[in-house]
Amino acid sequence: MANLKEIRNRISSVSSTMQITSAMKMVSAAKLKKAQDAITAMRPYADKLTELLQNLSTSLEGDSGSRYADERIVKKVLIVSITSNRGLCGAFNTNILKQSVNLAENVHLGKEVDFVAVGKKANDYLGKRFNVIANHSGVYDDLTFDNVAEIAESLMELFTNGDYDRIEIVYNKFKNAATQIIMTEQFLPIVPLETEGSTSADYTFEPSKVEIIEQLIPKSLKTQLYKGIRDSFASEHGARMTAMHKATDNATEMRDQLKLTYNKARQASITNEILEIVGGAEALKN
Repeated sequence: MANLKEIRNRISSVSSTMQITSAMKMVSAAKLKKAQDAITAMRPYADKLTELLQNLSTSLEGDSGSRYADERIVKKVLIVSITSNRGLCGAFNTNILKQSVNLAENVHLGKEVDFVAVGKKANDYLGKRFNVIANHSGVYDDLTFDNVAEIAESLMELFTNGDYDRIEIVYNKFKNAATQIIMTEQFLPIVPLETEGSTSADYTFEPSKVEIIEQLIPKSLKTQLYKGIRDSFASEHGARMTAMHKATDNATEMRDQLKLTYNKARQASITNEILEIVGGAEALKN
């Protein structure tokens, strides 16, 4: 059995760890509220805009926006992997990296696959195994629509220039603090909405169909990417809050067990000292 000093040191160490994880949990909980409100507010708008774009995509042929719906033989694929810059958030980053590798090595087997990293964890891991053409880890320093729009514009340019035949986004969709859903979305070319027949006749275009599509498609794609990063940002804080909550519970349980071990060891030490004193007294009598 470990001596009393070693047990006291371990109790002190575990207690310090527990205070740190508890503080990190509270910080993540505060950040989660703001991030959750942001993604909850924008999700209906983003979903409706995407639905509208998919409806219009059936009639893009011959229009200026058709370059974003150009279906080609897929030879080169670009995957945008969205992770966090920091760890201590459970399997949040690991799940995205596993899905990204699965897409590259299994789903798109035989194709040339490159990556764009949004988040330091994606850049560090994928950069060792694949070609990462861009790293946008700094976007989290000032997560605004304008900053994300610059990333989306670069992706659109890569597609329209013919550098890549398909671009996909991999991210964690926020459901609640304890649950994140791994999402793989096709960013480009635009995916038409699967409906019976064309829905383009339901729309009246003013001032003109071409002008609306020229503005709508880039805005919709920028919003789609912004929503994905916002979802991932909220999911990160939820995952970290949950991970720190579990870590705090485990530290509390370990501290209690160590205190019990310490009390037992101390009691055994006191008992041995009493026995030695009694034994010494009996020896003097004899």
